[in-house]
Amino acid sequence: MRALLRTFSWQDLRRHPWRSLAAVAAVMLGVALAFAVQVINASALDEFSQAVRAVNGQPDLELRAMQGALPESLYAAIANHPQVERASPMLELSATASTPSSARVTLRIVGADALLLPAIAPALMPRLSSGADRLDLFAPATLFLNAAALQALGLAADAPSAPITLHTGLHSLSVRMAGTVAAGGAPLGVMDIGAAQDLFGRGGELSRIDVQLRPGTDRTAWQQAVRALPGWPGNAMFAEPGDAAQRISNLSRAYRVNLTVLALVALFTGAYLVFSVLALGVAQRAPQFALLAVLGATPRERLALVLAESALLGLAGSVLGIALGTALAFAALQWLGGDLGGGYFAGVRPALQWSAPAALAYGLLGVAAALAGGWWPARTAQALPPAQTLKGLGLAASPARGGWVGMVLIAAGALLAVAPPAFGHIPLAAYVAIGLLLVGGIAVLPWGIGMLLRRLRPRNALALLALERARRMRGSAAIAVGGVVASLSLAVALTVMVASFRGSVMQWLDAVLPAPLYVRSALGAPGTDAALLPEGFAEAVAALPGLERAQPLRASPLQLEAARPALTVISRPLGPDPARSLPLVGEALPVPEGATGVYISEAVVDLYGLRPGREWPALAQAFQTPAHFFIAGVWRDYARQSGAVALDRAAWLRLTGDARVSDIALWPAGGADVAALQTAIRELAAPGLVDFASAAAIRERSLRIFDRSFAVTYWLQAVAIAIGLFGVAASFSAQVLARRKEFGLLAHLGLTRRQILAVVAGEGAAWTGVGAVAGVLLGLAVSVVLVHVVNPQSFHWTMDLAVPGARLLALCAAVVASGTLTAWLAGRAAAGRDAVMAVKEDW
Repeated sequence: MRALLRTFSWQDLRRHPWRSLAAVAAVMLGVALAFAVQVINASALDEFSQAVRAVNGQPDLELRAMQGALPESLYAAIANHPQVERASPMLELSATASTPSSARVTLRIVGADALLLPAIAPALMPRLSSGADRLDLFAPATLFLNAAALQALGLAADAPSAPITLHTGLHSLSVRMAGTVAAGGAPLGVMDIGAAQDLFGRGGELSRIDVQLRPGTDRTAWQQAVRALPGWPGNAMFAEPGDAAQRISNLSRAYRVNLTVLALVALFTGAYLVFSVLALGVAQRAPQFALLAVLGATPRERLALVLAESALLGLAGSVLGIALGTALAFAALQWLGGDLGGGYFAGVRPALQWSAPAALAYGLLGVAAALAGGWWPARTAQALPPAQTLKGLGLAASPARGGWVGMVLIAAGALLAVAPPAFGHIPLAAYVAIGLLLVGGIAVLPWGIGMLLRRLRPRNALALLALERARRMRGSAAIAVGGVVASLSLAVALTVMVASFRGSVMQWLDAVLPAPLYVRSALGAPGTDAALLPEGFAEAVAALPGLERAQPLRASPLQLEAARPALTVISRPLGPDPARSLPLVGEALPVPEGATGVYISEAVVDLYGLRPGREWPALAQAFQTPAHFFIAGVWRDYARQSGAVALDRAAWLRLTGDARVSDIALWPAGGADVAALQTAIRELAAPGLVDFASAAAIRERSLRIFDRSFAVTYWLQAVAIAIGLFGVAASFSAQVLARRKEFGLLAHLGLTRRQILAVVAGEGAAWTGVGAVAGVLLGLAVSVVLVHVVNPQSFHWTMDLAVPGARLLALCAAVVASGTLTAWLAGRAAAGRDAVMAVKEDW
């Protein structure tokens, strides 16, 4: 085998290097994209986990509130418990920080007891700058920053008492830096917990209590015992230290799996390119394969030779793909950080974490894809009839076969498409269903083409000639059509999916942005306390002249389960008809007398198993109220994958008494001066602390982000089409080369070169046209699975199917035109004088 590879295969590679390089490049691209996604996400998750461990320390348990803060009085009960070794109170806050020479930076602030940090969270232990007083550990308005915060604020680690301004809400606070902390991750500041409570007006509040139990203590029994203590808050819950990292891993899993599957689309098309290259190579070397057979090479050895060629192409592509994927991951981590557009690791700048097992797995995947692509050409080489091939008569016509294999695969794909997700809401069955639909659709092509050919009755002699050949060589026709179907179906599926998602997002934006103008904090830290506008500000804005009405909105986190990401509670005036304020899915149910109506997003339905018409006792526990929460409807939310709950603002104020707001929707009065209105609102706040955005600007920015996020799908569509057309060209070239004597005989019978080219071009147009129709139908079937199965199971939201007919028609027209042109060019190369002279070989 090695001797044949060094002589027989190597000589063909030297004569046609670009053809093999194209196949290697396709495999390389698929492996590189998939491996880069794996490395980037593994690196980001590892960095995030390290940062969480540094900030959270080494407690046995964490005590947090489901909503709001814990009362400080709870600390004494925990710390004095006989089974507790030590307990550390923590206050977690957020603000934006700036210095005279830096821009604003979102800063996480942790208030802690420095005397307890060495034993529980040593990475948070402040390290005093040279010349600082040791009592600065407990001094008011004194911060200790980590390396990321120092870099972002442009400060040196030994800067003596560097002044820093903290911004939260509409307030500015002056603090100084007195040292550093070792914790990594995003910008972080540590200060004394009492100083933090005084500075931010959070006296008597704690965010969490870290608990270390005495050796031998049963955690479960201890939790049950402390929950029975008098005055224990009902919304307090225990969490394991690793829950935070596990939550972000679970939340980002669907996103990174979908990115990986999308990257493997390139590998799928690469497998088809390997098939096309080897099919062309087998057709060109058919006499050499026949001679090998005469010299003693068995059919099994010929099969093994072509498979070895495909494996070498896959191995070369995989090795280069792993190298390219590593380089892409390194560049992405340096320039973009660990976030690939999902927002899960924003602000994280991790070091590259290269994994040999992952590299081996993706390398083997590339080799397997190449072997799959080389299987059919290998079987062709195995089935070559030596004598007939040496006479130039080509392969015998294969008998017609039924399409039952393809039908079985399509039926299995349809059944798997309705299977539930597995392994934490990952639609593995749906992905397998898509693969089965694609393979089954291509497998059923010969049977479908046979049915089509039996019904055609052309009257033109040239068309009849092409038809009769196709009837007798329908396997070759199916190969040519398969290239179009394989590439076009993927392109159609991605086009329809993106168009459906974009259209649904536009409708959603119209529903959630009813006002023409919005005002919010300019601090750039959405979802944190720093971005909340203070109590009374919304009422002051609503009282301004020139404003028809103002509608405040508040978004607040709600942690119902330690192992799940936090929900978002959205409070806004809903009025008597919530459908006017929320994009409801279905009708809203009437709220029973005495109950509080809430409206849950589709993600809450999937993650928590809730349905409209039920009560939700967990909310009553979180808000520590005897109120009954009635689920009155489900709404569509594309902004929060972990789930959201909407309720009327009056109910929120009644439950929490917290009147701070995140945004204010503004409806200026008719004829009002909008610029003067904005100036008046700015005068109510401190300079530069509020921003304005029109609904049109928010919509445009959202769609721009959407298009940028899906740019990779447009690029993959182009790659799929290009590879498919290359495959079509290779298939037609292989068939045309095998038909040189046929063309010579037609020339001897009186057909002109122009007529022969017309036959070839007509065949190309017909087969690419059939492939375009089949590809569109198969792509639409795959798009239905993507839209109605993959997206709801992965991200817990639904969308409306939208078919962009004009775009698909243009795509099909381009494919048919390209296929016709490639067939005509292939025919020109084989219908010349050499074809006429080739007939002499049998004289």
